[in-house]
Amino acid sequence: MSTILRTLRNLRSIGLKEYGHQIQHIGDTKRGTLIGMDSYGNKYFENMEEELPLRTRWVDYKDWEFDPSQIEPGWHAWISYSIDKPPSEDKLLQRGVRAWEPTAHRPVLTATRSAYKPYSTVKNKFSAWTPVAAPR
Repeated sequence: MSTILRTLRNLRSIGLKEYGHQIQHIGDTKRGTLIGMDSYGNKYFENMEEELPLRTRWVDYKDWEFDPSQIEPGWHAWISYSIDKPPSEDKLLQRGVRAWEPTAHRPVLTATRSAYKPYSTVKNKFSAWTPVAAPR
């Protein structure tokens, strides 16, 4: 939650259009330097001056229906403070360097109709009891 002075300062520096975009998407206003963009179109920002510790880095998702799995592994390491250099500066963290990396994004299907549902191949050890009433 930001103060009124911080919100007005951010409005002045980022502009009305970006201010409306941030209020709609993240519910707060932030200003910082653009560090880089990934192959999905997400933008990564950093502000070391006025943000709280461990809240200095954030991502602006390209799509309205964002999913945290849309963050590439190198950018995830940077945004979670595991590394200091962003993948735009480090050759090893850039996408497509490793042959085993997937080429396209696969969304997480949890809580959808296509979610994984396990089934058992083992015979039940117990069977349901059905009461049988003796005739009177």
